[in-house]
Amino acid sequence: MKIVRVETFLVPPRWLFCRIETDDGVVGWGEPVVEGRAEVVRSAVEVLSEYLVGQDPLRIQDHWQVLTKGGFYRGGPVLSSAVAGIDQALWDIAGQALGVPVHTLLGGPVRDTVRVYAWVGGDEPDRIKEEVTAQVEAGFTAVKMNAAGRTSPIGSPAETAAVVERVAAAREVLGPHRDVAVDFHGRFSAANARRVLDELAPLHPLFVEEPVLPEQGHLLPGLVAASPVPLATGERLYGRAEFLPVLTAGVAVAQPDLSHAGGISEVTRIASLAETFGAHLAPHCPLGPIALAASLQVAFATPNFLIQEQSRGIHYNKDADLLSYLVDTEPFRFVDGQAHRTELPGLGIAVDEDAVRAADRSGHAWRNPVWRHADGSFAEW
Repeated sequence: MKIVRVETFLVPPRWLFCRIETDDGVVGWGEPVVEGRAEVVRSAVEVLSEYLVGQDPLRIQDHWQVLTKGGFYRGGPVLSSAVAGIDQALWDIAGQALGVPVHTLLGGPVRDTVRVYAWVGGDEPDRIKEEVTAQVEAGFTAVKMNAAGRTSPIGSPAETAAVVERVAAAREVLGPHRDVAVDFHGRFSAANARRVLDELAPLHPLFVEEPVLPEQGHLLPGLVAASPVPLATGERLYGRAEFLPVLTAGVAVAQPDLSHAGGISEVTRIASLAETFGAHLAPHCPLGPIALAASLQVAFATPNFLIQEQSRGIHYNKDADLLSYLVDTEPFRFVDGQAHRTELPGLGIAVDEDAVRAADRSGHAWRNPVWRHADGSFAEW
């Protein structure tokens, strides 16, 4: 079996899909994307495909080594994301060729269901109570929300109180038996994060995500030591080497993204590394159906898995949704906030190729917003 074709598709709302075809007709799908830089990743996939065409698709680990290390300059979000989508597609091909789901190839399932959470509140959170109520009524047992929009370097009492009030509104609806995770999104300074973490502790968040920017990982040991709330990070980290210092710092939850951190191959290794530190895996995934399918395959086979993000109803999905490009949506039918394991081969989904090709004809040029503080200076989004 040889790879004969690698194609990419820019599909709304902000995704990039990759299709790899073999000479015997097996097709694998992946999702290589950096949100807001999809076109750049598309070019990276095209360059990497020069090596892939003509290769045996089942040599997944060897291809991962060559694609990530074969160039003198390595790493970074664009290359890691391009490799991630290719890696997903190769695992999809392997599973289909052998007639088994990817989780079987990863050593077999360790659980029958995967807990998922829903997003509420948007980038600048409001209407929290109403949106949490809707998700509870839909059966979800956990939600995640941004703590705040634009955030001052050191917040005023009013700003701090507003964060606490929003999380309190969610907790009021959720009660004591459901969970709320809070995303600081790298918008908080370390000093501000330390102050707000103390205030949030009585509301018992499942975790607080990205308490500081990824380039400020050296500040995490102090935050972990001071925080009464479990800390999580990792959506902007791209491999084991970058996760090692944050795990050493004591973060409770590792959040690699299957479309950014080298795909299924590398995320399974990150999960094993996290397990040695007593940390749990909660893959980042505000993306499309292929990224989620890959995440779930890893979750079913990972002992230290905690919870899975997914994008049904997320505020970014304006022109298409998680289910828009699937032949059968059943794999993403969540019951009581759980995704149920199937024995469908490969990634366990059937992509609607006609819908993908039609969407690519229009494409997209999604960009994240650029925020500024009231004084005109740049603000972290």
